[in-house]
Amino acid sequence: MSHPVKGIDHCFALVQDLDKAAAQYAAFGFTLSPRGLHSEAKGSANYTIMFPDDYFELLGLLRATPLNAARGKALTEQGQGLHAIACRIGTAEAAATQLAELGIGTHGLGSFERPVPLPDGGSAMAAFSTVVFDDAELPFGSVFMCQHKTPETVWLPELLTHANTACGLDAILALSENRQADGKRFARLWADGSTSETNGRVTVNTGANSAPLVLMSQDAMQALYPGVDVSLTAKGAFTSLRVKVTDMNAARQCLDDAGLAPIVTQTGLAVAPEHASGVIVEFVPA
Repeated sequence: MSHPVKGIDHCFALVQDLDKAAAQYAAFGFTLSPRGLHSEAKGSANYTIMFPDDYFELLGLLRATPLNAARGKALTEQGQGLHAIACRIGTAEAAATQLAELGIGTHGLGSFERPVPLPDGGSAMAAFSTVVFDDAELPFGSVFMCQHKTPETVWLPELLTHANTACGLDAILALSENRQADGKRFARLWADGSTSETNGRVTVNTGANSAPLVLMSQDAMQALYPGVDVSLTAKGAFTSLRVKVTDMNAARQCLDDAGLAPIVTQTGLAVAPEHASGVIVEFVPA
């Protein structure tokens, strides 16, 4: 049986104040989708930051409901930040079946749709099916699979151009004190998953044209982002989001215009988590 998971589709930050988070990311030079409202039962809303092949989502809980109780608990216990990775698949039903035959546990197979406010003032429906990897399969964080039934209502052309010239997810970074073991567990979630190690950092390759997951120690993360309070990121989840930009000068200008003093890193410019709703956001050359 072939492995159905082909890469990273998107990731999301679970945030305490959705409107505040949206304002922060807009100030960084990102084009945000109009606010999307989920069902009354879900009690949540989101903004998306779209790139040609993947995207980043800001997710907030508007009211407590039975369906969002687990996310509410995660927000309370772990804090806001980069909580989840969503994977590329064909169909959710087939993915669940194929993964079960490979001995990889999943749950929560289901479908939903939500109205999408369009930039021109109109609206459309976005439809998805999802299935979640069992907690037992994960070293930490949340990883699920997302089938896009209506990609044309998500990847809108008007949302793909950003003042900071962002064009895609470059990498997701996370803290791990058991990097080799954790890397192997994460790698089996993707069809082309593999690991490599350099200078104590374990990189989980997630497939072609897909952002890798990079695992590192607390000391290594602190050295990468000097002066950043890493404790302000989500605990037991993911820590930093690297975003590819085609013009680093444009990215810097957006941060300057926002009144932020970016952290100069080995690879680019970073924004501390207190300014980005619990995520370290790093801009790197595409």
